[in-house]
Amino acid sequence: MQVLVLPGDGIGPEITDATLLVLQHVTRALSIDLTWDVQEIGLAALQRVGTTLPASVLDACRRADGVILGPVSTADYPARDTGGVNVSAALRIQLDLFANVRPSRTREGLQHWGRTPMDLVIVRENTEGFYADRNMHSGSGELMPTPDLALSIRKISAPASSRIARAAFELAATRRRHVTAVHKSNVLGVTEGLLLREVRQVAKAHPDIAYDEQLVDSMAALLVRDATRFDVIVTTNMFGDILSDEASELSGSLGLAASINAGDRHCMAQAQHGSAPDIEGQNTANPVSLILSTAMLIDWLGRRHNNADFTAAARIIETSVDAMLRTPSRRTIDLGGPLGTSAFTSELCKEIDLHGVR
Repeated sequence: MQVLVLPGDGIGPEITDATLLVLQHVTRALSIDLTWDVQEIGLAALQRVGTTLPASVLDACRRADGVILGPVSTADYPARDTGGVNVSAALRIQLDLFANVRPSRTREGLQHWGRTPMDLVIVRENTEGFYADRNMHSGSGELMPTPDLALSIRKISAPASSRIARAAFELAATRRRHVTAVHKSNVLGVTEGLLLREVRQVAKAHPDIAYDEQLVDSMAALLVRDATRFDVIVTTNMFGDILSDEASELSGSLGLAASINAGDRHCMAQAQHGSAPDIEGQNTANPVSLILSTAMLIDWLGRRHNNADFTAAARIIETSVDAMLRTPSRRTIDLGGPLGTSAFTSELCKEIDLHGVR
């Protein structure tokens, strides 16, 4: 199987290099058939060919078995009509990556910021909602009729709501069998009502899985107060984006936050955090988010192709990261440890080699 690697902007190339080094070690340890090709996107591609997402790269993404996307500096891109394509959004739409899956869990020995331990997954609808660049067939979902009036259109559809609900219940069936739908139907009765109608229908088809609902504001508080009560959370695009960042930080650090964007035929690993241009080139970036996201991609490929070696490789990466984080002297600088990007990656690869031998 072949993966397309897109390093991105800012710290993207640094943490992508770290991720590829990890892949080299895990593929060697388990002799799995995984290769990768690196192609240019983002500001580097814009300077070279006039667009942040060349058509040839998009075609390569469609052909690949999976994609690894490094962080992108979309705030620094020019307008779309002058080449500044939001790569992350474009790939989610063009590859129909409707499910953004973001796990958050506390780890042994690593401080967390919530009142209780956490082991949950937020399943976020990825293709509509308030996101103005992906909720219209033509044009933007935001408009400005006068200089002093701005409007934003929120798109919620039954098909998208139904399929994200099915993804959440299918995931819950492999975990603790509990789904929570997060909404704001008390003030957005029509759109949230449509979402809940579809989720409830899917819930009825899964009577063996517990189901409940929470308002988004109470969910934000409960993640701090009592995260142990949640397993799989399903919600709309913007609510999921915000809550997953909160959950990741509460569980330890956004720098550890894994994420995949998955559809029926394609999957893309993507660090949950941004491109952090302020630390670019300083060898201080924490590469764990992209490394664990890549482990999720490998696991997705293993389950899709019924390949036990791939799922084993994903577990080795996750177990090795946990082993590193248990010891303060083996952590990255942002977590209070002494290790920069390259030193942490080197130690992690040694840990992977040991797990491969075992």
